[in-house]
Amino acid sequence: MKWSLTELRKNHRNDPLQFEETLDLKADLMDRYGEEVLDLSPVKVQGMVSVVNGDVAVDARVKADLTVPSSRSLTPVDLPVDFRMTEYYVSDAAATQRFEKTDVVMVVPDDLIDFDKAVGDNIILQIPMHILSDAEQQGAAMPEGQDWQVVSEADLDKVEAENQSVDPRLAKLKDFFPDQDDK
Repeated sequence: MKWSLTELRKNHRNDPLQFEETLDLKADLMDRYGEEVLDLSPVKVQGMVSVVNGDVAVDARVKADLTVPSSRSLTPVDLPVDFRMTEYYVSDAAATQRFEKTDVVMVVPDDLIDFDKAVGDNIILQIPMHILSDAEQQGAAMPEGQDWQVVSEADLDKVEAENQSVDPRLAKLKDFFPDQDDK
């Protein structure tokens, strides 16, 4: 969906533009974010565009099924997304001063709002930093290979203690500070 800022201001000053669309953003997101997005279902978008004091406000609800790699093993994980997004579009940077710092305000210098790209960017923002497959959440074995393995934080202290060796020349220094053993 692409809208002209001028046309929205002219035609929808008094009555908001209602929309309900199904967008195919899979190719675009996989091209731009290939490592973060493995698959994407058609995106259902429903919302309203309104003009407030010459600025365009878009409020939309977005639903899709996203497939992303696990942050531990890179196995595909299905991630349903269902969120609301509100963005404001203005024609010059000076107009951004009218908004709160928490508002998402986009400057549109060429008079064209590319809402598909905005929806795609907001979908990417919904991906959590730490995502695990169902098997990994249930305690499946950690990935490992030749001369390497993934270790949980709980097991890290144990592994470090096993790998820690004291130089025999320095071992006798421990006798000089017997009260330090408790710490």
